[in-house]
Amino acid sequence: MIQVEEALERILARVGVLGDEQVPLARALRRILSESIVSGLDVPPWPNSSMDGYALRSVDTQGASIRAPIRLSVSGRVAAGHLADRALGAGEAFRIFTGGPVPEGADSVIPQEDVRADSGAIVVSRPVGTGDFIRPQGEDMRVGDGVLERGRLLGPAEMGLLAALGRSQVRVLRRPRVGVLSTGDEVVDLGGHPGPGQILNANTYSLMAQIDEAGGDPVSLGVAQDRLDEIEARLRWGLDCDLVISSAGVSVGEHDFVKAALERLGAEQHLWLVDMRPGKPIAFATIPSVGTRALPVFALPGNPVSAMVTFELFVRPALLRLGGHTRLHRPLVRARVEARIANPGRRRGYLRVTLSVGEDGGYRARLTGDQSSGILRSMVAADGLAVVPGDTSIEAGATVPVILLRDVR
Repeated sequence: MIQVEEALERILARVGVLGDEQVPLARALRRILSESIVSGLDVPPWPNSSMDGYALRSVDTQGASIRAPIRLSVSGRVAAGHLADRALGAGEAFRIFTGGPVPEGADSVIPQEDVRADSGAIVVSRPVGTGDFIRPQGEDMRVGDGVLERGRLLGPAEMGLLAALGRSQVRVLRRPRVGVLSTGDEVVDLGGHPGPGQILNANTYSLMAQIDEAGGDPVSLGVAQDRLDEIEARLRWGLDCDLVISSAGVSVGEHDFVKAALERLGAEQHLWLVDMRPGKPIAFATIPSVGTRALPVFALPGNPVSAMVTFELFVRPALLRLGGHTRLHRPLVRARVEARIANPGRRRGYLRVTLSVGEDGGYRARLTGDQSSGILRSMVAADGLAVVPGDTSIEAGATVPVILLRDVR
């Protein structure tokens, strides 16, 4: 057995970044930008009002006070999306609304609540500064500005910025296509009817959801019975994917054929057995391909919790690397233990815990319950994975490192 850190190092050393593609902007969220973006526009394209109020010449308000207000004739109107039909003259004001282009001749805006309307005029009782409440042309971006760098993760703000620049299409790194195979005579896919000794296929659906969450496109390879030829055939279906995952059939039993099927496909095995629980029997291999990149294949354990935990520790970082991400790991925090956490046996434990936040703002951790690798409800309840050395008990009040699966703050 090897340590988790060494296993991950071996995996990531054999996983590269995929190529890029052009996609509609609406499909670019959470993708990695593969081009640098330079603004071809001034944003905003013209000076505009940041308030509902009145556009005017600041010089016309100099000397205005409560005792000696200035009266300006309201002789125009400018709404967002429309231009004034003429330039503003001396002694005039134009009614203007938020986002409305500032008319020629005006150099400031006074909010509507700061004036008194009076029979087609406004009464101004204070001086207005040049540029007040005007958003200047190019305040956000100017032509030639570098605004987004290659390799940036596109979130909602970046999507809005690209739209503001008129980018209906954008070049991003491809989402990895990931084949998912479940194996076992005992496994029946959804829509089937389990016979004696059989169970419904949960692993395909939890793994496909984890793939989607990590930015991949899952492709079901179905369920293969415990026959070497069938497992090999199903794995062949996934050879045009960017990564393949199987679950079950990777241990040392008489019905564990996944490793043998991979050997038939010419795979080079890089690890098998990791010093952890749950999930000790995990294999990682690469299959040579016609192109320049070998196909990474993960053979995960069959127990549903083991499959999900090994995905989190090994497959998820590999998927993120394929998609061009630089942050490959979930946050690691320390949490104070509320009740004793024991990890008997020499393997490092990745134990499911629920988290809460204490009065001091720190995390509190408690086991979800029974840590059997077959209890899928422990993953449903888990906010994180407590990392506990083998043969170790952590007493209440001590702290433990926890991999955050979801934040509870």
